[in-house]
Amino acid sequence: MAKKTFLDFEQPVAELEAKIEELRYVQTESAVDITLEIEQLSKKSLQLTKDIYSDLTPWQITKIARHPERPYTLDYIHGIFTDFVEMHGDRHFADDLSIVGGLARFNGQACMVLGQQKGRDTKERTLRNFGMSKPEGYRKALRLMKTAEKFKLPVFTFVDTPGAYPGIDAEERGQSEAIGRNIFEMAQLEVPIITTIIGEGGSGGALAISVADQVLMLQYSVYSVISPEGCASILWKTSEKAELAADALGITAHRLKALNLVDKIVNEPVGGAHRDTDQMVSFLKRALGDAWRQVADLKPKDLLERRYERLNSYGRFTDTKAGK
Repeated sequence: MAKKTFLDFEQPVAELEAKIEELRYVQTESAVDITLEIEQLSKKSLQLTKDIYSDLTPWQITKIARHPERPYTLDYIHGIFTDFVEMHGDRHFADDLSIVGGLARFNGQACMVLGQQKGRDTKERTLRNFGMSKPEGYRKALRLMKTAEKFKLPVFTFVDTPGAYPGIDAEERGQSEAIGRNIFEMAQLEVPIITTIIGEGGSGGALAISVADQVLMLQYSVYSVISPEGCASILWKTSEKAELAADALGITAHRLKALNLVDKIVNEPVGGAHRDTDQMVSFLKRALGDAWRQVADLKPKDLLERRYERLNSYGRFTDTKAGK
């Protein structure tokens, strides 16, 4: 069995799991049957995990969203879609590997699928720039989406990035213009767009592929205008206040659903998506099917009007002092 990675607030569970592993080792090396003890400890571990996950802070949810074992875009593409053919390059400068995408089928329906990919080990993370895209990444994404529009294919996007890459080379090649262009073009793309926040949804780096008709968000993912560390560095001049910033930013799925910024929260397995990837893939496939049925039969004109109204609804509020 692969060794699990536990977060700091999961240490009581980590200790129990270590005891369970010790007992399993003892059982294989001796004739003593301790199956009952192992089952009891496993039940206790499961209940403890449920208790911890029933009362998480926004900062703890941020740590789960960044978990190194969490499923990434390619895991969902290979688990949910069939006949995936990856497409490369932006036709201007280079192929940014932090964004992956291509043609595929969803329940038999031809579609375009794309999203950010962070990488599992040090070599892949470096290759994919930790999921932080440069302009060529966003231009590749736009090329794929415009190809989908040309052939009247729905677009599925998966968001998982700390934010757009802030390096000098990215700025030289028009980082902000590339993000702005994507947002502008997606707002008027004449095919259905379904976006899922699967991990981190950071700033413009997330917005550049998440202007959609249906926005889904995994239970322990986050979506914000800036990372908690970045916000804390600006407001308090230290990233050590990140936990306080996470509370103030309102970055969690339930908070954003209450503000009507996302349409559906997709529940995760006990302990997060990384604890049971197969079950998470099954949950998300069902949710994507429901989302697709919401928009599949809309004509382009109705689709654009609905999307325009959706974008205009962001930020609405009720003045409780009105009429007093």
